[in-house]
Order: sequence, then structure tokens, then C-alpha cells
Amino acid sequence: MITPADLSLAGKVAIVTGGARGIGRAVALGLAAFGADVAVCDRDGPEQAETVAQLTALGRAGGQALLDVRDPDAVAGFVDTVAADHGRVDILVNNAAGTFYAHFVDTSPKGVATMVDENFLSVTHCVRAVVPVMPAGGSIVNVTSIEAHRAAPGFGVYAAMKAAVTSLTRTLALELAPRGIRVNAIAPDAIRTPGDHDLAESASQGDPLAYGRKVPLDWGEADDCAGAVVYLASRLAKWITGTTLHVDGGAFAASGWTRREDGTYEP
Repeated sequence: MITPADLSLAGKVAIVTGGARGIGRAVALGLAAFGADVAVCDRDGPEQAETVAQLTALGRAGGQALLDVRDPDAVAGFVDTVAADHGRVDILVNNAAGTFYAHFVDTSPKGVATMVDENFLSVTHCVRAVVPVMPAGGSIVNVTSIEAHRAAPGFGVYAAMKAAVTSLTRTLALELAPRGIRVNAIAPDAIRTPGDHDLAESASQGDPLAYGRKVPLDWGEADDCAGAVVYLASRLAKWITGTTLHVDGGAFAASGWTRREDGTYEP
């Protein structure tokens, strides 16, 4: 029989990439609230310092580093430090990512390479560094996007890389199962963060609120993603691996249907 204790992460050690703000910060604080010691990394020093201060207030700061997750050596060094301090890493959340709005034919080779490095290769760097220090019972959660599951005009390379992470998630779930490590993903959409607001504004030509009409439950919060990650990292999800949990307010289910003011929908 399951109990509330199965949701506890007490004694666990977690790493969250891109932990300075938005979903990354919410996930870090959520894991800490449920008992995990959390180490974060990001390129943004001042905002990451705010995250660390909040983790410290909870008594759960597990380390930090200013680094670019596109740099495999920097990632490996950070993971080695966390593992040396805590003896292991039980939870890895690959959250760091980035994109910009541009049609594919207008995106330079350098822009494509940036999207590949930031959204896909960064995940491979982190997984490769963490798996050797992750014991049985460990959990890897990759933050992808609804764009991994549908066309994404203006975000083509980003969406392709998120789809690649989704595919890699399934493969890693099988390859790491003998080690007792579970690998899952969450696919957010319409989360109230500065990044999502700016992207929605770009895609909707200056009216970010219009995007909310495509989401049955309207815009969500970063804590909605944190709740999904806490669940996937906990013993409640001990028999779940290789799956993607959509944290999107029903946007993927809507598949193009738009909510009218009276609550009905139009295609």
C-alpha cells in the first residue's frame, strides 16, 4: 500500500540544470521542499544566487556552479564535485535549454548548431557525467516541450532537438534499467515564466495572452512542472520509466482547438 512517505525525497541528492529561474528554480525548490539536497548550475549568476539563497533557507543547498551545460568538461567537473561532497547523485533534472523565434530557412548554421548544443548535446553531457555516480533507485527527468510532439513553425530546430531528447529518454530507460535507474520526461507548455511569455509574444505577433485560448486550462505555473518532477523522482513512480508526462493544461489534447469566450471550442 502506498503512503505519504513514498513521496518523500529525504536523503536524496539532486542536480538541476538551468536552476536560476523559471521552471528550473521551481523544480529545485520543489525537490528541496520534499527533502532532497539540491545542487544547481546555470549561466546566470545573480538569479542563481537567489535560488541558492532559497535552498539555503530550506536547509537543502547541495552545491552550485556557474557553467554552460554545452561544455562537457565543465559539466563533468560540477558532477564530480557534487558526488565528492555527497557520495552520489540520486536525481538529475535536465532543464537547461534555450531557443529563439525564426523560420528554419532564416536560421544560420551557427544558430542551428547552438540549438543542437543547448537543447540536445547538453543533455547527453549531463547524463554521461551523472550515470556513473547514480545508484540503483536513481531518477533522471528530462524537461522537453510540447513542441517535441507537434509541428513548431518558427521553432523548428528547437522542436527537433526536444523530440530527440524524448527519443533518447525512451532509449536510456531501457539501457539504464539494469542499473535500476529510471528515465522519464515532462513536456510543458504555456507555463508562466519569462521565457515562455517572450516566446508566446513572438509567435503570436505581440499578443501572448492569445496563446492561452489554445490551452483548455489556460496558462500554468512553474510549480506545476515541479510537482510532476517530484512525483517522477519519488517512490510513487518507481515502476514508471521511458514515458513523457505532459504538463500543458490540455494543450496537446486540444491539438489546435481554440477556446472561445463562452468556454466552447472552435477548430
